[in-house]
Amino acid sequence: MFYEPDKNDHGLKRGSPFKSCVVPRAIGWLSTISPDGIPNLAPYSQFTNLSFEPPYVGCAINQNYSGMRKDTTNNIEQQGEFVYNIVTEELAEKMNITCCKFPPEVDEFEVAGLTKAESRLVKPFRVAESPIQFECKYYCTLRLPGGNSKIGAVDFIVGRVVGIHIKDEFIDADGKLDMEKIRPIARMGYSDYTVVEKVVTIPHILHPLEAPIDPAILHSGFEGQPGVFKK
Repeated sequence: MFYEPDKNDHGLKRGSPFKSCVVPRAIGWLSTISPDGIPNLAPYSQFTNLSFEPPYVGCAINQNYSGMRKDTTNNIEQQGEFVYNIVTEELAEKMNITCCKFPPEVDEFEVAGLTKAESRLVKPFRVAESPIQFECKYYCTLRLPGGNSKIGAVDFIVGRVVGIHIKDEFIDADGKLDMEKIRPIARMGYSDYTVVEKVVTIPHILHPLEAPIDPAILHSGFEGQPGVFKK
C-alpha cells in the first residue's frame, strides 16, 4: 500500500494509519501551572528526549478543535516551567481522565484523584503517584504550520531538564532502572496502548569497519552517560 498524507488516499476504513507507524511512543504527562496559579495536567504522545548532556526533552502539542493553542502550551510559555511525569499501567485510567478537554479553571489533579507533590526547582506540581518525574525549564517553541484542519498546527516545545525524581524502589541492585517493575505504558495508534513488561538487552558492538574508539567511551555514549566526552 502507498498513499500520500496530503491526499489522505489510503482507502482504509479506520482512517490514516500514520500514528500507528511510529510506535511505541512515550507519553509526556505534563504538569504546568497557569499565571493565575491553577494546576494543569495533560498527556501528549508526541513526546521524546532530545539530548542527554545536558538533558533536553521535546513535546509536540497540537492546537485544539477550535484552532486555539492548548493550556499546556500557554502555561509553559508564560510561566517558563513544566514537569514530565511517567505514566505506568497502574496510572493509565487516571491519565485517560486528564485527556478530557477541561476549561482552564479546572484542576486535573483533583478531577483525576491524583496527589500533588511539591517540586524543588520549578513551580508546577509533580504527580506523586508517578515513579519518575522531570522538572523542566522552558527553552523554546518551534511552530509548525497546519494543513487543512484547525488542529493541524503544532507547537513543538523544548525544555531543559533541571531535576530528576526517581522512586528508590524502582532502582535495582546494579543501579539500573527496573522497567519491568515500573511497567510504563506507551501510545500506539487509534485508542491502543502497550505496556513495557519485558526488557531485552542488546549490547552495542564494535564493528571492524568503525573508526578506533575506546569501548568504554562508546558504551557510555550509547547509554547517555554525562561527562564522558569532556576534555
